[in-house]
Amino acid sequence: MKHLYFVHFTKVFLITIICRNIQTIVGAANDSNVDENCPTLANADSLQYTELIQRMTHVCRYDRLERPIEYDKETSKRLPIVVKMRIYVYLLQNLNSDLLQFKMHALLQLSFQDKRLAYKEFAPERRETILGQKHLSERLWLPHIFFANERESSILGTDEKDVLTSISRDGNVIISTRIQASLYCWMNFKKFPFDQQYCSTVLESWMYNTSDLLLEWEDRAPISFDPEMRLTEYNLGQYWHNTSIVLSDEVNMRHGAFQGNYSSLSYTVNLQREIGFYLLDYYLPSMMIVAISWVSFWLQADASPPRIMLGTSTMLSFITLSSSQSKTLPKVSYIKVSEVWFIGCTFFIFGSLVEFAFVNTIWRRKENIELKKVNSKYIIKSTLTPRPSRRQIGGSLSNDSRARSCSSLDNIISSTESVRNGNGTVNPAFNNYLTVHPNLPIIRTECADNVSVCSARSNNDHVVDIDKDKDKDKEKDAPTFTTMTPQEIAMWIDRRSRLLFPGMFLAFNALYWIFVYCF
Repeated sequence: MKHLYFVHFTKVFLITIICRNIQTIVGAANDSNVDENCPTLANADSLQYTELIQRMTHVCRYDRLERPIEYDKETSKRLPIVVKMRIYVYLLQNLNSDLLQFKMHALLQLSFQDKRLAYKEFAPERRETILGQKHLSERLWLPHIFFANERESSILGTDEKDVLTSISRDGNVIISTRIQASLYCWMNFKKFPFDQQYCSTVLESWMYNTSDLLLEWEDRAPISFDPEMRLTEYNLGQYWHNTSIVLSDEVNMRHGAFQGNYSSLSYTVNLQREIGFYLLDYYLPSMMIVAISWVSFWLQADASPPRIMLGTSTMLSFITLSSSQSKTLPKVSYIKVSEVWFIGCTFFIFGSLVEFAFVNTIWRRKENIELKKVNSKYIIKSTLTPRPSRRQIGGSLSNDSRARSCSSLDNIISSTESVRNGNGTVNPAFNNYLTVHPNLPIIRTECADNVSVCSARSNNDHVVDIDKDKDKDKEKDAPTFTTMTPQEIAMWIDRRSRLLFPGMFLAFNALYWIFVYCF
């Protein structure tokens, strides 16, 4: 009996031990499965960086599609994540005036706080920052940032070398990316080539609105440029940055189909155009071409072939010079400063051609021109309105009047002589009608240019010369006229043009350069 009892007890004891062992084995197996699904962070100080990152970013602990979440300690309200931004420009190509764009190579740096990646609590001995390249950034959540005014953009080089990722022990993540972008820039060419352009670079959040993400510039040196960077056509002037909010709605769908307010950062660069090239290749040659057109004023007015060739060649040369400068500019509707210069120089070159046509026409006239005074007013007036000589007009009028005077006086004289006898006595047949004084003067007249004595008288008679007195009065009152040949007038106009054209061109230059630099 005792032996049977002992056997039964032994069986129960063995079964109990076996069950406990099975439970232990099953528990160990379950623990191993749990560890495989969510690796532990124990002994993180002894792990390699790659293994540490893999465990920290395991799906059981980290979701790369969800942004880092923080709550307000007082209100327990969900706060938007703040992304700090810094940009370093090391290459800025010249503006493309025709396409209204510029190219930029820069280093874009984003930094934000992600508490899920902080490892100072379970790896207190690690003081170094974890550094990685593209493969590290692919395991993390990243803000979606884009250039709002881009024509095209891309990451430079290979993915491994042009993306730098760093994670600090307190969870601060920094993403640095080398990028190139062609950005749109609206340009104002009213003062070309003395213009200065303001080109902006605008960065905006693509996916998250202001309730989830805010963009801010770094407090220290948010924008910097390579000190060795040079531009061939522009000088880099001042630059400034700005922070704003952009509204996206059904009309302005710049953020896809998502509506709301989106955070935006921008910086503007002032680019001042270098004018040395245009002074040496456009303005000084055009001044010389205009001055060459004045050489025709020293040539004789009838020298048609050289003066025509000189005027037309200077005009064509200047048009060719101007067209080469405007090929790279867009066709705008407003007038540029360079076009004002073109119009002014064209006016002076064309004026020299018109002056030649004017003096050549005068040179070929055959009649002399009488001038009341030798000054610009009377010369230009007589040249523009040619008419018969004033002396000829005056002479014809005086001859007619004198002819009428002669005929009337001859009648008087004949009547006077008819009442006289040969011995000076009065004819009695006329006593009843007219009584004439015995000493009645005989009037002598001069008709036109032929001088003749209309009647004769004795030595005792009084002779009155009426025309002689009139001529004396007219000589006192009549103006003096100067006769100039057409050749003399043409040379006089050329001499005045030698001073007038340069003087007007200097005045034009004074007004032009004052407007360029003062307005």
